[in-house]
Amino acid sequence: MREIVTFDAYGTLVDFQLGPTTLKVLQDRLDLDNLDVDEFLDDFRVMRFQAVLETYRPYHEILHSSLRNAMRLHGLEYRTSDGDALVEAVPTFGPFPEVPDALRRLKTKYEIAIISNTDDDLIARNVENIGVEFDHVITAQQAGAYKPDRQTFEHAFKTMGVDPSQVIHTAQGWEYDHIPTRDLGLKRRVWINRFGRPGSADYQPYDELPDLSGLPALLGC
Repeated sequence: MREIVTFDAYGTLVDFQLGPTTLKVLQDRLDLDNLDVDEFLDDFRVMRFQAVLETYRPYHEILHSSLRNAMRLHGLEYRTSDGDALVEAVPTFGPFPEVPDALRRLKTKYEIAIISNTDDDLIARNVENIGVEFDHVITAQQAGAYKPDRQTFEHAFKTMGVDPSQVIHTAQGWEYDHIPTRDLGLKRRVWINRFGRPGSADYQPYDELPDLSGLPALLGC
């Protein structure tokens, strides 16, 4: 029976440097004496999550609107060029160091696929940066919905031609991936806990690894 290892992309495979990039884009307007940078970036993160729960719109629009709202909340001047700069930066982000070798080992036994909250044109270069061929690259643009919406996962299963019981889903994102997949009947779930965050017994069973280097051994490769 076919088995597919699916991955979230940003934060799991791709070193999603949106925070540092945002600070670089806005450096001429950040008053570090009066701005709590961590709070600002956290608000930006929360607003991105809230935005994906709304009616679907392209991810580049999500980045623009979420940044604009976070900046207004903190009294910062927003320019359209700010959002443009973030959108242009996303495709330049490369993989975490251990990712390419881990994926190559997994491909000796499994099909591999990406299920990502992004646009097709953005993820294409990220995949090139990883340098490993995926059997499927499925985006929110294709699904017409963002994770954690079940529609995204159901579209992925249909596109790949598999039952959820044939899927091992691997992701760093807790609220985007592990909460919504608890009751989908997946074969296995693996949490890549890159930031040492606490898990939850309410969403077991799942395996937990600090990065992707141990995944091939965990899955028998």
